[in-house]
Amino acid sequence: MSASQIALTEPTEIPLPPTQDELPCDDGVPMETLRHKLQMDLLVDPLWTWLKDRDAFVGGNMFVYYSLAQVRDRDFKGPDVFAVLDVPRGERKSWVLWEEGKGPDVVIELLSTSTAKQDKTQKKQIYQNQMRVTEYFWYDPYNPEDWAGFVLTKGVYEPLAADEQGRLLSQKLGLALVRWSGQYRDVETVWLRWATLDGELLPSKDELAETEHQRAETERQRAETERERAETERERAETERERAERAEQRAQELAEQLRAIGIEPNP
Repeated sequence: MSASQIALTEPTEIPLPPTQDELPCDDGVPMETLRHKLQMDLLVDPLWTWLKDRDAFVGGNMFVYYSLAQVRDRDFKGPDVFAVLDVPRGERKSWVLWEEGKGPDVVIELLSTSTAKQDKTQKKQIYQNQMRVTEYFWYDPYNPEDWAGFVLTKGVYEPLAADEQGRLLSQKLGLALVRWSGQYRDVETVWLRWATLDGELLPSKDELAETEHQRAETERQRAETERERAETERERAETERERAERAEQRAQELAEQLRAIGIEPNP
């Protein structure tokens, strides 16, 4: 029996290969903790903004379909964070490899007590053997020391060594993953973040908004300073005009006085 003849449900069949509109895109299982959700946002949103001028897609906690057997067995699993380069931008319900023509280039899994073993074994094998994901990383938001990176070399994942600055580099993205201590959305902890190779963090939405607020405030202050300078200049010109008028009036009065005593003032 060919793959296109496999019935997925009874009595209703899903035609194969199914599209993203025909595949489930939600298994009803939420993120495990708020910190996991925030960590995902802190990786997905800045990367999406950074790639805004490139043909690329960034997803988070979203199904990636890589085989028809996976569809048949209802084995729906999605990376916490993934990026695909050289593909059209736009909305997807799920990432379907046979529709898109390629799988993720970079995947990050956020570990938890219930998923760590699977992320380090079964999922890692799927990313290596089925999806052929070039770079795979994992990180535990509650244990920052538990992080690792792998690069696909001749079909097998080889561990990535941290550089001299303690960063894990993504050659595909030209970025670094760094552990950053700070506050994000009122949560103070060690976060995993993207940074440029020069060490500049990719800003979050909150940081972008704060930067824009500061820029607008600086511009407002600059405009206010310019307005005050223009007002001072106007007042100075007005004072100078009044001084010139008074001088002219005094000259005219003096000329009248001279004429009164028979002296014609010099022209």
